[in-house]
Amino acid sequence: MSPDPMQFWTLLGQRVVGSTVITVDGPAGPSGFLGLSATHVCASPPTMLVSIDEKTSACGDILARRRFAVNYLPADSERVAGLFAGKSGVSGAARFEEGQWTSLETGCPIFVRAVGAADCEVEEVIHRHGVAIVIGRVVATMTNDKEMPLLHHRGRTMSLTAASSG
Repeated sequence: MSPDPMQFWTLLGQRVVGSTVITVDGPAGPSGFLGLSATHVCASPPTMLVSIDEKTSACGDILARRRFAVNYLPADSERVAGLFAGKSGVSGAARFEEGQWTSLETGCPIFVRAVGAADCEVEEVIHRHGVAIVIGRVVATMTNDKEMPLLHHRGRTMSLTAASSG
């Protein structure tokens, strides 16, 4: 017997992951979402994987435009994470009014203060159980050694400083 979905989400909440915002330059303007299942596939060639609920508005934009960016948020960007988590009532291009944004090769939005960002072109899409597993070839990167990452654990965001102090 497999666990029910809530048990599974509880299990996944036990892991600590970097808070990432997945973005795309959609036909109606930029869109994006908080993507806690973004990871690398391999380093040669540089490849990323993101899992996207197919009901997410950005999913259609990513599949149509065949590109996306992964933005690793800095520690003090909890407000940005909250906007892209979809619980604030703010949607679409309005989410990009917080902070400064730029772009690299593909034109997808890159958070200027991100700890790092990967700009990707879609290579493959796998549809499974209402989720699009999108594999993208990295065409450009940006790193920022001045910032610490924003972490996600048990449904909360925190910095390394907050995590280590208690």
